[in-house]
Amino acid sequence: MSTANKNFFITTPIYYVNDTPHIGHAYTTILSDVLTRFHKLAGENTFFLTGTDEHGQKVQQAADKRGTSPQEHTDIFSKRFKEAWGEINIGFDKFIRTTDPEHIAFVQKMVQALWDKGQIYEKEYEGLYSVGEERFFSEKELVNGMDPVSGRPVERVTEKNYFFRMSAYQDWLVKYIEEHPDFILPDFRRNEVLGFLRQPLNDLCISRPKSRLAWGITLPFDKDFVAYVWVDALFNYMSAVDGKTFPDGSPIWPADYHLLGKDILTTHAVYWTTMLKALDLPLPRHILAHGWWMMDNARMSKTTGNVVNPMDMKTEFGVDVFRYFLIREMVVGQDASFSREALVLRLNSELANDVGNGLSRILKLAATGLGNRLTPVPSEGEEEAALKRAAEEAVTAALEKVRALKLSNAIEDTLALIRAVNRYLEVKAPWKLAKEGEAGKAKLNSVLYHSAEALRIGFSLLQPVMPSKMVEALAALGVLQGATGFDPKTSPLVWGGYGYGNPLAEGVNLFPRIETAKPAPGGQKPADGKASAPADPFSLIHLKVARVEAVEDHPNADSLYVLRLKIGEEERTVCAGLKKHLTPEELKGRDVVVVYNLKPANLRGVESKGMILAAEGEGGKVIPVSPDGAAPGDDVTAEGTPPAPKSDLTMKEFEKAPLTVRSGTVFYRDRPLRSPKGPISAKAQDGTVVR
Repeated sequence: MSTANKNFFITTPIYYVNDTPHIGHAYTTILSDVLTRFHKLAGENTFFLTGTDEHGQKVQQAADKRGTSPQEHTDIFSKRFKEAWGEINIGFDKFIRTTDPEHIAFVQKMVQALWDKGQIYEKEYEGLYSVGEERFFSEKELVNGMDPVSGRPVERVTEKNYFFRMSAYQDWLVKYIEEHPDFILPDFRRNEVLGFLRQPLNDLCISRPKSRLAWGITLPFDKDFVAYVWVDALFNYMSAVDGKTFPDGSPIWPADYHLLGKDILTTHAVYWTTMLKALDLPLPRHILAHGWWMMDNARMSKTTGNVVNPMDMKTEFGVDVFRYFLIREMVVGQDASFSREALVLRLNSELANDVGNGLSRILKLAATGLGNRLTPVPSEGEEEAALKRAAEEAVTAALEKVRALKLSNAIEDTLALIRAVNRYLEVKAPWKLAKEGEAGKAKLNSVLYHSAEALRIGFSLLQPVMPSKMVEALAALGVLQGATGFDPKTSPLVWGGYGYGNPLAEGVNLFPRIETAKPAPGGQKPADGKASAPADPFSLIHLKVARVEAVEDHPNADSLYVLRLKIGEEERTVCAGLKKHLTPEELKGRDVVVVYNLKPANLRGVESKGMILAAEGEGGKVIPVSPDGAAPGDDVTAEGTPPAPKSDLTMKEFEKAPLTVRSGTVFYRDRPLRSPKGPISAKAQDGTVVR
């Protein structure tokens, strides 16, 4: 992240005004906000765009149902989004509405330009139309005769419409994506788009007749038609910044990142890019598609009724804890599991134990021995020099991870710095210096200053994620700029860049712990007879190393092997869906990791006792994770998670402890899985889910 004349423009999708904000909307917007704040922290000029999508058939129908006009309906729901973003501390630069007169005029100008260039033509069309998705689908795209996105019925429609010559740009788009491998991120999403483009690309219907849909932007060349909502919506990214420049005079467009959910990747990567190409306009630099938030192994959606309301989470845990959890928990691009238990675990183990405790220790010692004031001093001994180096390395590492869109890893680098402060305090034992009277004051001040300075840099790195709490933390440290924001002329990430002229606060409990029930040993009920919920869902899981002794085809399932496993002195049978990925010769003799306490299941007539952990690697090949030299029967644990395995573990319980790959190692959250011989490895890219 260079700070020299660098500009950064990021967009969220514009959200459809037929509902109140949910966790999917909140995550996309918070992620955009966090990235924007990081780029500001690195000294860059930024522009952050979000807004609401307000035309289309669903809006018209919803307004009719409520007995209001479409404009009144959109005014109400757009306001809800804007207010929600204010409540969760979203610092957007522009909130666009597609009913804004400037946007309407811009869309008409662009559509007219496409018409004038001969890129739009008229024809009679018959197709299968989904009102829910406001688009046509072909027969082969339907799933069980239903809209493949929402699962709702489609209707056959015949009408005159206008079409954009999208198919003319198919070969160009394939070549562009192949020549710009970071255009669509992450790379497996790029491969999805290329897979889509292997089939013939149809032209795009860009209109709807007013006889069927009146609520839209009128086509400038035919007053009886309105623009298709996706044509209208996609041009928001340009209309919002039309004619606008950064402070250095350079135009804001093109966007550095279009940030969006994976379900709308095709419209952005294909529809939007081909329209821009047809108009000879610059393309966005990157299209970044993130995953979905899952609950109980299913995508959150209104249809299933398992949607998390971000305002409920904000009320229960506070804005910054909610923001922290979303950014910490999801690997950008991958799906992630949401649970209240996981949020509480992050709060207690990382925010309360590490961040809050580090601040609290310094404040107490400063109050006891220094009258709540610190005086900056130069680095003195080896421990102080090491702490300063740790801070500098954390800044470099965290900003590099942000640049690589590995925000959870950037947080881990920052937490490592804060933990280093706590270790430094243990070594220096400042509570002893506080008892030495005047002779110990200078030494105490030095220890607390170095601790505070490292924490200040750590808090500055966490500020994009938790803006309010970190301003509170910096103010508690007595940092002069802490309460009002940073001096833009001085980087807050440089050691010694700030004074400590203000008194330190007293009695600050930045992140109060939430008490959780302690797990009963072996999953048994405690003395009162009530089931006890574990503080950490991984504690219920028992993993062991096993060796594959024999491999046979399943007699009743073409995709399954029946494996005979050796686990210490015990032998077990496990059914595994690895048949299309590995040959029997590749599996026999291999050491694997098995979920040892999984409830036995009858899989088409064969009892399976356990499940082999595996991850999808290059080319979609699923390969078991490797215990790397551990012996069959050895236990596999997650560092720092006390075991309390449950007999007959269910798949639902297993899925509450998601496992992912990071730098070739399998992790549970931020904790590597280990056998007595070392970490458990997997040949898969970062963020891959292990199942």
